[in-house]
Amino acid sequence: MWRDALLVAGKDLRIELRSRITINQILPFAFIVLIVFAFALDTSPDTLKEVAPGLFWLAVLFSSILGVDRAVAIERNDSAGEGLLVYGVDPGGIFLGKAASVFVQLFLLEIVLILGMVVLYGPKIGGWLLIVLSAVFATLGISAAGVLYSQLASGSKAKQTLLPLLLVPVASPVLLAATKSWQDAFAGTSSLGDPWLRLLIVFAVVYLALGSVFYSSILEG
Repeated sequence: MWRDALLVAGKDLRIELRSRITINQILPFAFIVLIVFAFALDTSPDTLKEVAPGLFWLAVLFSSILGVDRAVAIERNDSAGEGLLVYGVDPGGIFLGKAASVFVQLFLLEIVLILGMVVLYGPKIGGWLLIVLSAVFATLGISAAGVLYSQLASGSKAKQTLLPLLLVPVASPVLLAATKSWQDAFAGTSSLGDPWLRLLIVFAVVYLALGSVFYSSILEG
């Protein structure tokens, strides 16, 4: 399963490097979201600094919808997903590979978005270790849940509108926990025992496990 996951992740990342969809489309979209939020809430610099973590993770969540839909769409083209199963690729490996590919793309996107957040909102960032760990596990959770629900929605005629309806409610706890964790880090009260970080870890582990076990049934359905 782990070998298959590496193969699928490598395949998807090579496709992304050639198409540059993340750089040319998803990254500009994320920046537009940050800019729109900045204009909408530009009441005072202090307000923007206070809400910066929440707006950042909203931008990441919206961008992830585009990323996971594309990751699953790759296998829908020319029945490529069925071809992988025919060649004996482990369904759990397909899920983990796709989740890993989305994770890498989102995490790199977040690195650039942090710079944009600092420029637009001006927060003072501290507690870098908590920030990085929270980002890692929040992104893992969003990626795993996104791939799982994107595959569920792929069989529907209204998949473009069904995916946000499925993913946003499920990802809301991740959004809340990541925001609270970053607020603690920005306020200088960060700790690796942060309860919000523990919630992010639990969410990521649960969805990675669920996807590994049930992805086969979803593909067959």
